[in-house]
Amino acid sequence: MVNIILFGAPGCGKGTQAARLAQHYDLYHISTGEVIRSEIKRGTELGKSMEGYISRGELAPDSIVVEMVRDYMLSHNDKGCIFDGFPRTTAQAEIFDKMLAEAGSKVDVMIYMDVPEEELVKRILLRGKESGRADDASEEVIRNRIEVYRAQTAIVADYYTHQGKYSEINGLGTMDEVFDRLTSVIDARR
Repeated sequence: MVNIILFGAPGCGKGTQAARLAQHYDLYHISTGEVIRSEIKRGTELGKSMEGYISRGELAPDSIVVEMVRDYMLSHNDKGCIFDGFPRTTAQAEIFDKMLAEAGSKVDVMIYMDVPEEELVKRILLRGKESGRADDASEEVIRNRIEVYRAQTAIVADYYTHQGKYSEINGLGTMDEVFDRLTSVIDARR
């Protein structure tokens, strides 16, 4: 069983690559962003509580996100996972490590997909036009999401660096080029 954290700013391609990696390695793919958007669409209590955070480009509270991941892992514990967008804070990473240890597992590698900010903004605005996602339509909200990422999320890389689990790849290029870079890192860690 292997557990991979795919990490990077909004718009770096985590979701696209995580889906490809999950298929390639026969792993579960959990995207906290997708789970949250699904809850909002279904009008659940979780969705209602999360809607305000999403519309402002803010991160969801640690307690809610960790519970979502815990629930998912309890029902999907027969093989490893690719975590796309989780953990987003050091507190989430610490709780996550404890959850995995209790299940006899661990994070094997955290891979950061590095993409320059202007490219991120361009990608997200294009995605917003194609998907109709409100949080992808405003450059102001997008830049706020990137700033929140830098201030609150990027420090999680330090947490995994200290554990010797951090790797970084260039997130620019074709989907296949980026995929090949990711698989090289994962294969070296297995």
